[in-house]
Amino acid sequence: MAAGGPGGSGPRYRAALHPDTWEQELEAIPMFMKRCPAEIDPERQPELACLQSLLFDQEKGPAELAGMYKNEGNEYFRERDYGRAIAAYSAGLRQECGDPALGAALLGNRAAARFRLGNYRSALNDAIQAKKLKPTHLKAIVRGALCHLELKNFSEAIAWCEEGLQIDSKEKKLLEIRAKADKLKRAEERDARKAKVMEKKEQCQKEMLLAAIKERNIKLVLEPSNEEEEISDGLAEISLDGFHSDSVTGAKVHLDADGNLNWPVLFLYPEHEQTDFIAAFHENSRFIDHLMVMFAELPPWDVERKYLPSNLELYFEDEEREEMYELNPEHTLLQVLQHPRYFVKAGTPTVLAFVKLSAFTKKYLSGKKVHRLS
Repeated sequence: MAAGGPGGSGPRYRAALHPDTWEQELEAIPMFMKRCPAEIDPERQPELACLQSLLFDQEKGPAELAGMYKNEGNEYFRERDYGRAIAAYSAGLRQECGDPALGAALLGNRAAARFRLGNYRSALNDAIQAKKLKPTHLKAIVRGALCHLELKNFSEAIAWCEEGLQIDSKEKKLLEIRAKADKLKRAEERDARKAKVMEKKEQCQKEMLLAAIKERNIKLVLEPSNEEEEISDGLAEISLDGFHSDSVTGAKVHLDADGNLNWPVLFLYPEHEQTDFIAAFHENSRFIDHLMVMFAELPPWDVERKYLPSNLELYFEDEEREEMYELNPEHTLLQVLQHPRYFVKAGTPTVLAFVKLSAFTKKYLSGKKVHRLS
């Protein structure tokens, strides 16, 4: 027995397949390949290039080559290898065979492959080109209608179906697509009508809201802005964006059934960097009433137990003048908002709360002119 034979201890034959990777090595040999690579490099894969040149002989005419590429693409399509199918159909189209029917078939088939991959616009373009080459190409019309359906172009889908049904009035697929597109189109139109009604209703509510604010002489400032812009006249020009709230609740000023304004109000406690938020502060409610509710139980951050309703001072700040205005807790929100120097920013009135005569309060107010409201 030779030293290199079975059971021998000599060196392995140099061209032999490795026992662990023999399947992969065999697949690399053109004769045993189960499928051809999408692209072939003649320098690195000369055997494959040779086989391809034999298969697609340059002596064959463009029409024959285009037909062979179409058949190859169809094989890939049946295997659901849509990427290689598209490559084969594209190679067939590059032959410029001059046969409208064959060109339309290649474009229609490529449209089908692209559709399977979800490339609806590319598929639609192929269907359009196929229909130009052969207006009676029913498969291309079906694929174009399907693409329009997926792209939510319902009117166009119906038009393509109508065109195809003139060729074959009993084409089942076109009848199905037309019925589905018609149903979706009617639903879309219904939703559009509802949205328009809702938009008109919101616009009416907005105008009523703006009129109520203007009637009360409440001044608004729209943010963000490089400079504060006082809004007193021309309120009808303010968009709803001017009434957004920066709060996580998204609360907005609104009119209740009795025609009263309810505002989202933010309370700031600078000493402890804490806040309270009231989503709907009725314009005729007093500040003391809300303080009694908010501090019925002392908050956990008030370790010194100083935040009692009777021990608090409320202010609003005029940032432009760097002045502070102390509020009377017995006043209503409307009374405060109507003050000549109060500006509602971003649709949310803000109030600062301090402990009376505390060291922090004195330091915060030092250097600022303080006005006390009667």
